[in-house]
Amino acid sequence: MNVRRITAAMCGILATALGGAAAHLVAALVSAPSSPVLAVGSTVIDGTPTPVKEWAVGTFGTADKPILIGSVIAVTLLLAAVAGVLRLRSRAAAVAVLVLLTVLAGAAAVLRPQAGSFAWLPAIVAAVVGVACLEWLVSRTRLLRPDPDVPGEPTRRGVLALGGAGVGAVALGAGGQALARRRAPVTISLPTAADPLPPLAKGVDVGKAGISPFVTPVKDFYRIDTALLVPKVDPGTWSLTIDGDVPDPFTIDLDELLAMPAVERDITLNCVSNPVGGPYVGNARWLGVLTRELFARAGIDADPRDPDLQVLSTSTDGMTISTPLSALLDDRDALVAVGMNGAPLAAERGFPARLLTPRLYGFVGATKWLTRMTVTRYDEQPAYWTERGWATDGTVKTQSRIDTPAPLARLDPGRTTIGGVAWAQGRGIAKVEVRVDDGPWQRATLGVEADIDCWRQWFLPWDATDGRHDLTVRATDGTGEIQTTTMANPFPAGASGLHSIAVTVG
Repeated sequence: MNVRRITAAMCGILATALGGAAAHLVAALVSAPSSPVLAVGSTVIDGTPTPVKEWAVGTFGTADKPILIGSVIAVTLLLAAVAGVLRLRSRAAAVAVLVLLTVLAGAAAVLRPQAGSFAWLPAIVAAVVGVACLEWLVSRTRLLRPDPDVPGEPTRRGVLALGGAGVGAVALGAGGQALARRRAPVTISLPTAADPLPPLAKGVDVGKAGISPFVTPVKDFYRIDTALLVPKVDPGTWSLTIDGDVPDPFTIDLDELLAMPAVERDITLNCVSNPVGGPYVGNARWLGVLTRELFARAGIDADPRDPDLQVLSTSTDGMTISTPLSALLDDRDALVAVGMNGAPLAAERGFPARLLTPRLYGFVGATKWLTRMTVTRYDEQPAYWTERGWATDGTVKTQSRIDTPAPLARLDPGRTTIGGVAWAQGRGIAKVEVRVDDGPWQRATLGVEADIDCWRQWFLPWDATDGRHDLTVRATDGTGEIQTTTMANPFPAGASGLHSIAVTVG
């Protein structure tokens, strides 16, 4: 490709980047989710097949969203380069490519569940700025009338124009991102729990280095969801609606929710995408209102024992999750949570309120940014994950994990500690055992049990000898059932199997 074509491609890329950056800035002012990149990225997430999503989470973990956004940008800029090259032959063809890109982005924004009244505006801005900038860059670089002294190459003014467009795109994009990240001020004061928990008992934390803390700090809690941009919810306008097949549907605002009797519960939360030994599990002390109290107010105060009844919960960003109605009415103490570890929910954790259902994976019981709970039937209103073939009964499986030593660690010979966490919500952990290579199972020491819905720490002293060793852990739950050795992928109902790591001593 000659210099002229390369310059033309750069003009297309920089024009599109400047248009996209301007659109991102406008979106931050009128409707952040309508930013072209975010709207297209969210639409791609919705249309991505389940196996691809599982591959992305398993491969990239919590970096899957930045990688997705980067991929959308890369494809867009590739098409922008094509538009730039086409401009050498036809203005109409180049404009058609740019307009097509913005039309697709605008359609994605307008069709999003949370689309505002001006969701179309950023795409219009992207089109106008992009087309105008392309024409300006082509003129400044004299691509259609090459400099006679340097045939086929842009002038000095053209180089400066290209640089200026690049700087402008970065500045506008950064400004838009800064505005988009602004959070609604968290002005709520948490209520005092009507049913508080005592301080954690001595011994829940075994005090061994390298083991996950019993209470996961908010900043370290895993985040797996479909939101490319964390919803910015104004607590002053937020409301929760309980409707559907209930005798007395109602809507309450945040002040009314906070005025209801609140309870504290220690609960371990799991993501169904967590592989065996994976990081997508955490434990916290939650504050909230019991869901059975909310449904009692709606006229449902007893479990109808109908397995086909679900509660379709909806997030402010349009995400839907289906939870068995019985799980929100029984004694497991499911919550509409407003607090986590003594503070209001962080935006990434679902501020101002989220659903939390002990003993179920998050994909069937932990809706963030909760705004509606509708009693219905599974065959009447399928939820996001149900439509994609995931199980409706997402009961947490018995799992155990080695936290220390780290996989592939090199250890000095002698006494060391093998340790980690194990969980079987609703059943509790009765025993944890560790096997070194093909040796016998050795019983580990357990931390004090805080609640059957929490994980337990465990550790085993080990006299490490020279060589390579395989370490494997298994747990036995409170019913006496030993963790299964059958390997299963996260889809469709959660991973299973034993966690094993390799270390080298010496």
